[in-house]
Amino acid sequence: MEAFRPQGTCSRQILFEVDDSGILTDLKFLGGCTGALQALVRFAVGRPITEVISICDGIKCKNETSCPEQLAIALKEYMLQRQREEMGLVEDTKPRGHPQILPTH
Repeated sequence: MEAFRPQGTCSRQILFEVDDSGILTDLKFLGGCTGALQALVRFAVGRPITEVISICDGIKCKNETSCPEQLAIALKEYMLQRQREEMGLVEDTKPRGHPQILPTH
């Protein structure tokens, strides 16, 4: 299971699994608004992660972000990591989470 530490939300961690075809197969939020997050989990599980990203990206709540937006960020990072692996690039050893600042040189 993949783990992501959201920033600026009540939830403390997002756990998720994606199958080989890019379908979100499992999703859990630790902390946060239970009812809203149950709805988000029911909505998102079983869908392609690209679809979940396109729907959840840009949704704002308090602190200029939201649990749906943090899920989109987590899934985008996951996709980038898989692309790096497919290209044979060395896996980044930094902890995953948002924000992540990459060197510019």
